Amino acid sequence: MRLSDYLDKGVSLGREAPCLTAGGDTSTYGEVYDRSVQIAAALQHDGVEAGDRVAVLSGNDPLALTCVFGISRAGAVWCPVNPRNEADENRQLFDLFGCRTLFFQSRFTDLVDRIRGDLPHLVRLVCLDGATEWSIPFESWLADHRGELDADRRPPRGLAMLAGTGGTTGKPKGVRLTEDNMMTSTALALMSYPFGVRPRYLALAPLTHSAGVLTFPILSLGGEVVVMAAPDIGEFLALIERHRITHAFLPPTVIYGVLDHPDLDQRDLSSLRCLWYGAAPMSPTRLEEALTRIGPVLGQLFGQTEAPNMIATLAPADHFRPDGTVATERLTSAGRPTPLTTVAIMTEKGDLVGTGERGEIVVRGPLVMDGYHENPAATAEVGAHGWHHTGDIGYLDDDGFLFVVDRAKDMIITGGFNVYSAEVEQALLAHPAVKESAVVGLPDEKWGERVVAAVELRSGHNAEVSEIIAFAKSRIGSVKAPKVIEIWDVLPRSKVGKILKNEIRATMAT
Repeated sequence: MRLSDYLDKGVSLGREAPCLTAGGDTSTYGEVYDRSVQIAAALQHDGVEAGDRVAVLSGNDPLALTCVFGISRAGAVWCPVNPRNEADENRQLFDLFGCRTLFFQSRFTDLVDRIRGDLPHLVRLVCLDGATEWSIPFESWLADHRGELDADRRPPRGLAMLAGTGGTTGKPKGVRLTEDNMMTSTALALMSYPFGVRPRYLALAPLTHSAGVLTFPILSLGGEVVVMAAPDIGEFLALIERHRITHAFLPPTVIYGVLDHPDLDQRDLSSLRCLWYGAAPMSPTRLEEALTRIGPVLGQLFGQTEAPNMIATLAPADHFRPDGTVATERLTSAGRPTPLTTVAIMTEKGDLVGTGERGEIVVRGPLVMDGYHENPAATAEVGAHGWHHTGDIGYLDDDGFLFVVDRAKDMIITGGFNVYSAEVEQALLAHPAVKESAVVGLPDEKWGERVVAAVELRSGHNAEVSEIIAFAKSRIGSVKAPKVIEIWDVLPRSKVGKILKNEIRATMAT
């Protein structure tokens, strides 16, 4: 299936049904379909061929999402660009992908202007909501490039999407995701989580990432996508109530913000069927709080850009025991491997290990990417021994649940013991005053490495460092507990919200 086929499936269930909503304005399935056809025909008339790459640089916006379906319908490849990237990183991605056309919002004009001169492949820049000396307004471009649509064009090897991801050398890599990869991800979502007739999805998280991929199962069921242009937790809660939202995705840090928001207990969230969380570990203490205050609707997804979203899933029901009590022993799990994905645990030598043994999480199946774009060495490395290597350390328990204990690069070896930073972070997060934690290893003459941590406290809470260290020791023992803890006002984060451990390590080493 092409990406546009998910929209078309929704159209088949009713052209007049609401499809995309933002700021009180709603476009029906028929209107979004017709506009996507116009975009596809204009791209082809503008010289875009099957397999050409077309980028979208935008915040959350219904027109930008409509362009994605137009790109697919034209037989081109969608290249989502994260507006939070530094200009040089985006320039490298554009150059790597060889993007021919760029759709962008006017608020990113300065960013585009800084990089466009270095991109000879980029011949058309279309501003979705304005114009510049060097770009063309969207409506003018659409009017100037009318023609018949050749609906049979398909990209080579079924390529649907090129997504940027960080590289160990500092240079970004391009993840090649095919139509089959996206169809597998969509099918697994529909298999793994509760859906009903015409679900309603609230998109607060960036549509350039997991939140965008999660629109495909919604649209295939004829559901409505309510798009938030800017993140606002109070408005998020109000929209759930106003639109009777059934599904949403939030990273753990934003869920913490929901739990701390003064409006939470006054809002009617009874329409929610699944609030997905993922992209980073979540505090089991706060997860249990969310299950009580938001409802028994939390659903975890575990994946990565190279195997989108659905390596393993922890459905809402899996958070509870048969008697209805919270399965606290399972709240740190990533869930069970999905039906179309094979998951195993591998040693550094390439041997698979048994239940309960720790090693790198490796994956096989149609969810796994086609490889890194024009980077055969990195593709071979990540696919060593015939498995896709996630870079995560974990284990499978007797019930088949997957537990992720750390990123391989974040494991600390102190006095000959392996200490998994994620385990220490979870212990710190269990402290009632700790909002966020980051654990790293620093060189130590005696022990090789010593465990240190930076923590961010919850608003209105105070705690002494000695108290937090003692709390951690009581939960995980003195070997694993941090020897040093610093309290930071705010922990540094990347453009996708992940804590920047390299910055923390460098600061704490000085």
